[in-house]
Amino acid sequence: MSGMLMKSSRRSFLSGSAALAAALVAGKASAQDAVTDILNSSRRGNWDDQFDAVSQAGDVQSRLPIFSPQTISYVQQAIGRYQGIVTAGGWPDVPATKKLQLGVIDPDVEALRRRLMVSGDLSPNAGLSQSFDTYVDAAVKRFQARHGLPADGVMGTYSFKAMNVSAQVRLGQLETNLVRLQTMSNGFLGDRYVVVNVPAAQIEAVENGRVVQRHTAIVGKIDRQTPLLNSKINEIIVNPYWNAPVSIVRKDIIPLMRKNPNYLTENHIRILGPNGEIDPKTIDWSTEDAAQFRFRQDPGAINAMASVKINFPSPENVYMHDTPSQGLFNKLMRFDSSGCVRVQNVRDLVVWLLRDTPGWNRQHFEQVIKGGENTPVAVVNPVPVYFTYISAWSTGDKVVHFRDDIYARDGVSELQISSAQ
Repeated sequence: MSGMLMKSSRRSFLSGSAALAAALVAGKASAQDAVTDILNSSRRGNWDDQFDAVSQAGDVQSRLPIFSPQTISYVQQAIGRYQGIVTAGGWPDVPATKKLQLGVIDPDVEALRRRLMVSGDLSPNAGLSQSFDTYVDAAVKRFQARHGLPADGVMGTYSFKAMNVSAQVRLGQLETNLVRLQTMSNGFLGDRYVVVNVPAAQIEAVENGRVVQRHTAIVGKIDRQTPLLNSKINEIIVNPYWNAPVSIVRKDIIPLMRKNPNYLTENHIRILGPNGEIDPKTIDWSTEDAAQFRFRQDPGAINAMASVKINFPSPENVYMHDTPSQGLFNKLMRFDSSGCVRVQNVRDLVVWLLRDTPGWNRQHFEQVIKGGENTPVAVVNPVPVYFTYISAWSTGDKVVHFRDDIYARDGVSELQISSAQ
């Protein structure tokens, strides 16, 4: 009997959502009447409680791992909900002609309100006025957080572009990523493991089915993509040398030396040949002859990997590391590396990785960093690491996340938000 009630309640909920979406998309003055009719319906069951969950859903942040049976279930629920939104006509475009923010009174705010109501970020009880009030401000911030954008409440270029991706395209994005999630979530990933989600530029450290640490990342540029891989973290190098890949020598170092002959000296980079160190002045920088040699940067504050490097076997020889350029983590689009992954607050992650390695507590780790000496450390009980590509997922009931399809793997150009000008 309870199963029948739940199915009935779900049907009422979806039909109610469709009716509301249709009214909002049509821009009818009766949109509020549609809400009232639904809430006052004698057959609504507990729809009013579920309605509150849609318009004021759970926290965008979650400790739920992206690879888990719960995530799959939530994504399947989201697909059902988005199918209802698409059937009802989707959501309206919001004119991207001016900056909208708290305090603005403008006809475009009404379209913004409709859009946020359909996606569940704004309660229909907030009304359809032209005022960008605190309710709209909170709804925009929630929308931005769900889409990996700075949650500042200001509708700018990237927020408009993310908001005006059609409901049909978002539905397809969810369906595409459901397959990826199912592929990874069915097997045992480990009691402790690390996930690098490339399009989200985010890292999860997972233990016993719960995210214990989450880190912002910098991943590869479009033309120097971070590869997808499964491996095990087996080594930490404190105060690492940095060996420049040949691609960086060709694309970056040689052109920089042509502009500034002191570049290598200023950045503590040495050229190493078969017979030892080579004087940069003996190399013809108008050619690419230098690419045959090894370029190694000394440990130190300006080292490209800063204090630490996280190693694991991979065909592409990629790794995770610290960075002296901490400001990059605050960038809107964090696709700025040459394929390796930079980790914000990396020392917290390293202490967690070295937990089973005798003698490597936080205090000793920090002391070794201060000492400045290159120190490799073998990780006891190597930790699985997964570089993956998930651009849409759900972390809870009615909390749906979308990210920029930076490497165009989802097959729809509209999802490449970073191409917005």
